[in-house]
Amino acid sequence: MEKLLHYVWKHRMLPLGPLTTTGGQAVEVIDPGLQNRDAGPDFFNAKVRIGETMWVGNVEIHLRSSDWLRHGHQTDAAYNNVVLHVVETADAEVTTADGKQLPQLCLPVPDSVRQHYAELCRTEDYPRCWRLIPSVSALTVHSWMSALLADRLTERARRCLDWLQSVDGDWERTLFIALARNFGFGINGDAFEAWGRQLPLYAAAKHRDDLFQLEALFLGTAGLLRLEAVPPTAREAAAQDTYFLRLQKEWAYLQHKFQLPEPMGAERWRYLRLRPQNFPHLRIVQLAQLYHRATAGFSQLMKATSREAFHKALDTAPSEYWQTHYLFGLESKPSAKHLTEASRDLIIINTVCPMLFAYGEAHNDEAAQERAVSLLEELRPEQNFIIRQWRQCGIPVSSAADSQALIQLKREYCDRKDCLHCRFGFEYLRQR
Repeated sequence: MEKLLHYVWKHRMLPLGPLTTTGGQAVEVIDPGLQNRDAGPDFFNAKVRIGETMWVGNVEIHLRSSDWLRHGHQTDAAYNNVVLHVVETADAEVTTADGKQLPQLCLPVPDSVRQHYAELCRTEDYPRCWRLIPSVSALTVHSWMSALLADRLTERARRCLDWLQSVDGDWERTLFIALARNFGFGINGDAFEAWGRQLPLYAAAKHRDDLFQLEALFLGTAGLLRLEAVPPTAREAAAQDTYFLRLQKEWAYLQHKFQLPEPMGAERWRYLRLRPQNFPHLRIVQLAQLYHRATAGFSQLMKATSREAFHKALDTAPSEYWQTHYLFGLESKPSAKHLTEASRDLIIINTVCPMLFAYGEAHNDEAAQERAVSLLEELRPEQNFIIRQWRQCGIPVSSAADSQALIQLKREYCDRKDCLHCRFGFEYLRQR
């Protein structure tokens, strides 16, 4: 497998004996170069001594020499700077587009690496390297977790910056879109993001002091004030519900006043396997209350410095009607229906920290990025299957920074079976 050969070259898992080209010249690998995952040679700027000459250039790797010809590199000028062709089996001579014959090095994949990689690919356990984890040094675990957390924050910040660009640099609106998406708590995340983009915040700002009008605007934009949007079991009751009818009337007025487009299709919202407290109606009116109170705007969240301050800013409960309803027309037991402490933690993890990191990246503000990391270190870790599995392997998970790193590890490496680029995988493969 060619990627194993890449791995052996990158990590210099070289035979103990002398290396020579197929032509008999001695080879010394000074620097394997920088791996290239895009088009072009596999490694850039490698340093190798071939015979008496030091070469600085690119390295191309194939299982067989003939793959060079099969891929058409002999006619591609992008490969003229290749100084060494590394193969597992030499079955042909190779030349570059400018007529240079390349030296070739036969590099075997160590049997232990091949065997361990096959084991990792074959097992259905998660994580695949669980046998190794107890023997990995604390320093290796810590450094890998730090790198994974940085990758996750960078990835999430990039999404925030994409939103920012789509709304012409408006940080306030970007924050609202991010909040909306994360109020979907996974299942309705895409629908909430689409709703956050469509909601006319300029109209909401003019009625910020009137919670009823905000609820009409928020629910109306979501398409949830149409009778056909009410689940069939509650439709008849909703048609007689005074509050529902008042909201419908207010939405019609606001839609006409601001010349708003047609609302979202109600089919975008999902209810299957959702707990009532996660129904979109309740989450949307909680957001309306949050917007009404004006405690979780961009400037407020940028100024907050502790978990307690963020929790206070995000503390929200719906209006009186929703304290006895989850859907229009169907009453429930009275409950304040505050956003729970665990839900607020998730919003800080998934909204506030990426926004802080994105702001720091956009303004070259390292302090903002450090605050994002510090805040994650202050928050309790998420509790889910991924975290439980890693804990059982012996990985310490004491904060949201740890849990976010492990979620990144699963999604970007374990799920893709990309053990060759994982530091835990490296420790496993290098064992003899």
